Amino acid sequence: MHTSIRPNQFVILRLPSETTKVQKVVPNTHVPSQFTLFVAIIGRPLYVTYEILEAPGNTRLRIVPAAELHAESLITDGEGDDDLEVNEEGLPVRTNQNTVDDASTQKLTLEEIEALKKESTDAGRDIIAKILESHSTIDQKTAFSLAKYTLRKQKKYMKRFTVFPMDVSGLTNYMLENRDSASKSMELRDELIGLIGSWGNVHHGGDASLQATLSRPNGRYLVVDDTGGLLVAAMAERMGLLYPDEDRENVENVSAADGSTEEPASMSLQRKDRPAQMSATENTITILHANKQPNASLLKYFGYDHNAPEESHPLYRHLKSVSWLQLLDPEADPIYAEEPAIIPDAELATLKTNKRGAYHRKRNRWARVQSVVNEVRAGGYDGLVVATLMDLDSVLKHTVPLLAGSAPVVVYSPTIEPLTEIADLYSTARKTAYINRKRELEEKQGQSANGEFPELAAEFNLNPTLLLAPTLETVRVRQWQVLPGRTHPMMSGRGGAEGYVFHGIRVIPSTGFIQAAGNPSRKRRKLATESTAQSTATPGSTSADVEMKS
Repeated sequence: MHTSIRPNQFVILRLPSETTKVQKVVPNTHVPSQFTLFVAIIGRPLYVTYEILEAPGNTRLRIVPAAELHAESLITDGEGDDDLEVNEEGLPVRTNQNTVDDASTQKLTLEEIEALKKESTDAGRDIIAKILESHSTIDQKTAFSLAKYTLRKQKKYMKRFTVFPMDVSGLTNYMLENRDSASKSMELRDELIGLIGSWGNVHHGGDASLQATLSRPNGRYLVVDDTGGLLVAAMAERMGLLYPDEDRENVENVSAADGSTEEPASMSLQRKDRPAQMSATENTITILHANKQPNASLLKYFGYDHNAPEESHPLYRHLKSVSWLQLLDPEADPIYAEEPAIIPDAELATLKTNKRGAYHRKRNRWARVQSVVNEVRAGGYDGLVVATLMDLDSVLKHTVPLLAGSAPVVVYSPTIEPLTEIADLYSTARKTAYINRKRELEEKQGQSANGEFPELAAEFNLNPTLLLAPTLETVRVRQWQVLPGRTHPMMSGRGGAEGYVFHGIRVIPSTGFIQAAGNPSRKRRKLATESTAQSTATPGSTSADVEMKS
């Protein structure tokens, strides 16, 4: 992830009112915010609060120190009472019991405040000072109440903003805060994303050259994503595929400025001596979608447009997509089945440039689709992650057989009912019924050529013996107010769907009948040996005779 603000990068802006906005930083332009326009912030550090200082013909930014930023909020720190102020002896000095704070106590009108906002040159401090000065009952407030009132006005009129990088956690929280966007991401929360990644064994492989030959640091993951690409982004972040290499971008920018195409020698040596941070080599994500193109619109916030991807982005080589039609019936898909006619080189040389380009694009597209579809149908994936509103039994019926042994299966749903259904389909009772019914059909009809029985497929929606230990889980992080004598959950917390996760392990059923008797205990074996020795011993026999008989 970048450490400073980059050109054409999406960032998250947190305003003094605690609201957040997602904004793309475009060079040589002003970025609109809630209160005004501020100058370009390209190259400045992230995680910093900036203050806008406006003057006639001049606008500049000032970094707000942490001590100044939290000065008012640290005045009380939860100590004391907001209705009563006492002296050192504990006697009441001032109280807010009879204070009425309404619109009549403020002498400034809205028109005057708007005029002050246009003339303000001190980031809104002069507006707050005049509002406090024009308050008729300001002297009746306690210190705690005055601090809260001042902080409330600062959130409303101070021209400040904090810049955060665009990461999966920030985008997830931003989607949840906007009611219109929460449903598009299936109300997926940050803590559930962590649970999905953990149970799905989604990890960063690193440099494969540093790993042992027999180990498998990288993985191939099959994904069904109806969250607009948020789930794919979360997996790519854990796999080291979401953010471009900052060192390589710096080299490209320097080369573009110098007009050269060669990489500097110092950077070349640096890249050869050590692997780049978060460098994945073999990790791949394959999206299963129902349309011509997958809905991965949220990946644009991380610099990747699936409709027009850039080759420099890590997802360009590690993200693949296959439609359900191509998986289930590839011959019905014209892109896969209809191979473009091969034009001889002599005839191709006589065509116009645009026709030659169209011919090569069609051939490359057909070859790419053929390769990806054949790879998916061959199976052997290391994990399956599903977040969809489709029928989960039909989804798992066709995707679970594509997994390798011991591959994790993780399914997310905003409600628990769809997950309880598939948990029942993979339960122990279903497995037992499936095995007994299959054994009956084998004894009755004999083992078929391909090991499939139409009666068995009609009675069971899917094969329950393919998943082991189906489990349902949920997790939610709740905000609490922690004050002396006033500790309780925040009553203004967001509601919405709770969110649940189903997970299991892919297993390979045995082809034959296995009967496990278990290992007898050591004590039983010892007693059996002693009894055998005693039974073989007869009166008058020597120890050598006993040993020979035993």
